[in-house]
Amino acid sequence: MKTGKITLIVAALAACFLCSCEKKPLTMRLLYWNIQNGMWDGQNDNYNRFVDFVKAQDPDICVWCEAQSIWLTDSDKAMPKEDRYLVEGWGELAARYGHKYWGIGGYRDNYPQVITSKYPITYVDKITGEEPDRIVAHGAGWATVEFNGKTVNIVTLHTWPQAYAPGVEDREASKADHGGDKYRAMEMEYICEHTIGTVPEAKDQLWMMMGDFNARSRVDNEKYNYPDDDPRLLVHDYILGNTPYIDVIKEKHPGEFIPTVGSKSSRIDFVYCTKPLYDRITSAEVIWDGYTTPVRDPQELSNFWRPSDHLPIMIDFNMR
Repeated sequence: MKTGKITLIVAALAACFLCSCEKKPLTMRLLYWNIQNGMWDGQNDNYNRFVDFVKAQDPDICVWCEAQSIWLTDSDKAMPKEDRYLVEGWGELAARYGHKYWGIGGYRDNYPQVITSKYPITYVDKITGEEPDRIVAHGAGWATVEFNGKTVNIVTLHTWPQAYAPGVEDREASKADHGGDKYRAMEMEYICEHTIGTVPEAKDQLWMMMGDFNARSRVDNEKYNYPDDDPRLLVHDYILGNTPYIDVIKEKHPGEFIPTVGSKSSRIDFVYCTKPLYDRITSAEVIWDGYTTPVRDPQELSNFWRPSDHLPIMIDFNMR
């Protein structure tokens, strides 16, 4: 009799253990997207299509570039600051697709990056640069998320978008001198110096860096055919030559050029990972589908596209 009871107890405990193991998440899904002007296209339907898309992907972590409302719905007229739903509404919006936590990186203007997550987010640093000449135009951030007992470092960024450098009087002369490219290279160096560059053992840790780099990479130069010393390649040359980061989409799709903008002319959105995190990747894709494929706004408002002028990137990691 006693033996039978013991057997039942052991079986019950084993069942509980197996059940708890089944509930433990093994895959971490990242969704990154430059959503153009705070998902301007979503303002006209209370973000329902946007929320439905995110829910269908079921990401664990989202990184949104251009995460602030700027313009009135279906217009290029500035929205009064007191009427802007985002960024302050991100907690409410993220909850609609199942994310309890959110945070915002450092920013100086209308184009911050926001992280939302199923798991708590801790910011290590919010980066805006230094006056007068090392300003990070749209800011950057360094946060961590704990997943299955593992610390994942997340660096978000959005570099200067113009061909000329900020603050110059003669924009045409600055364009001719690749002022914008040189400025982006400065931003990239600053961001890396203040994130992964501060941790000597980072190459052995789980790090990811992503954003709208507004810069083209030498690894895609079969598409661009730039001269070897072209300043337009400086940003990614710095990353590949001075950090342990790996270009995820390029390495997972060798021999392919996969654009990330609506014109299909360039790849300027990147996700980089250190090797210990890269080795955990099971899937890495740029999402072109019936919702995400960019369509130029018929009113041609300030080069707006619907739902965005950029494409999302989704990556799955095996976090056993």
